[in-house]
Amino acid sequence: MKKEKLSVKDKRLLAQIQGDLPVALTPFAEVARRAGWREEKLLPRVRGFVRRGMIRRFGAILRHQKAGYQGNAMAVWKVREDQVSRASRQVASFPAVSHCYLRTPLPEWPFNLYTMIHGRSEEDCRRIAGRISRKTGLRHYRLLFSRREHKKSSMTYF
Repeated sequence: MKKEKLSVKDKRLLAQIQGDLPVALTPFAEVARRAGWREEKLLPRVRGFVRRGMIRRFGAILRHQKAGYQGNAMAVWKVREDQVSRASRQVASFPAVSHCYLRTPLPEWPFNLYTMIHGRSEEDCRRIAGRISRKTGLRHYRLLFSRREHKKSSMTYF
């Protein structure tokens, strides 16, 4: 892939969209104003960054406690290698699951599929994990509940 030289204007635009987008009905209009762009020019430029792989995705961080979701559990699942593709699709299809990762298991920790489950309470997370287990047939899992959040932020490049 050919490296693209970014203009000062592009860097200013990327600096505005690398963190939190403004909470507004038209967040990109606000980003355009802050970056010194017109919105009708900004949106095609951002789409071009995405198309060329310079931006992989836009993500949203849900402040789940503020939204009434006090339960928050990392569910770790032991999945046979030949079942990973099917199981991960099934697990990720649950609305309460916000993240789904495959990781290398260790001899003393055999879990390889990691998911974040959000619920109204710890008991709610346990019920959701039970439903996931029944739907997928995954019986070997553990729930690791969050006790305290130390950091939650977007990456900053500029």
